[in-house]
Amino acid sequence: IGQLGAAREAETFSGMAGAVAGRTVLDVGTGTGRLALLMTGAGASVTGLDASDEMLKVARERAATQHAAVHFTIGDAHALSFPDRSFDVVVSSRVLMHTPRWQVCVDEWCRVARDRVVIDYPSARSFALLQSWWRRASRMLGGGAQQPYRVFFDRELSAAFERNGFRIREKYGQFVLPIGVYRLFGSPRGAEALEEALRRVGVSRVFASPITLLAERCATS
Repeated sequence: IGQLGAAREAETFSGMAGAVAGRTVLDVGTGTGRLALLMTGAGASVTGLDASDEMLKVARERAATQHAAVHFTIGDAHALSFPDRSFDVVVSSRVLMHTPRWQVCVDEWCRVARDRVVIDYPSARSFALLQSWWRRASRMLGGGAQQPYRVFFDRELSAAFERNGFRIREKYGQFVLPIGVYRLFGSPRGAEALEEALRRVGVSRVFASPITLLAERCATS
């Protein structure tokens, strides 16, 4: 099931980032370098940024194994040390949901992006909302090892990007049912079939999560 999610993520981010061959890409919160390596494989010149030295060590090892030329650097998603419009494309996966000041992050990512920003986020209209509440409640009661996270309404992201001169052009929701449900059944093929059925009747358009979005800089900004 995890592989299915990773495959969908790779396909969606690649499609929304567009033809990146010969272009510059910043991967914010690169972690172990999954997206950075994906973009490098498509011909982009990629910088992967993360706040964790340990994660960057793993990312560098993965890049070396794949003979991929990626520039990995430590940094803060809230305060990027790059000039305005330094990168053609900025991508970020599974990051915004954990940032203390998410609007500051969006401001920074838009600032350094010349053309487009591609990110994902858990939707407040999905099962992710219940999971988020559960994690917060568990943490408040002194239990729960998993980190709480924020969920977002579409209008929040639209307003944040528009404030920076960007407009959301495309969105794609991955799963209606939580991944944990599919793990219980252990059938990636069944999960894919069910999600496709939900997509055909329009349920995914409203309730799927996480949502990947493409925001493009307006011509006048």
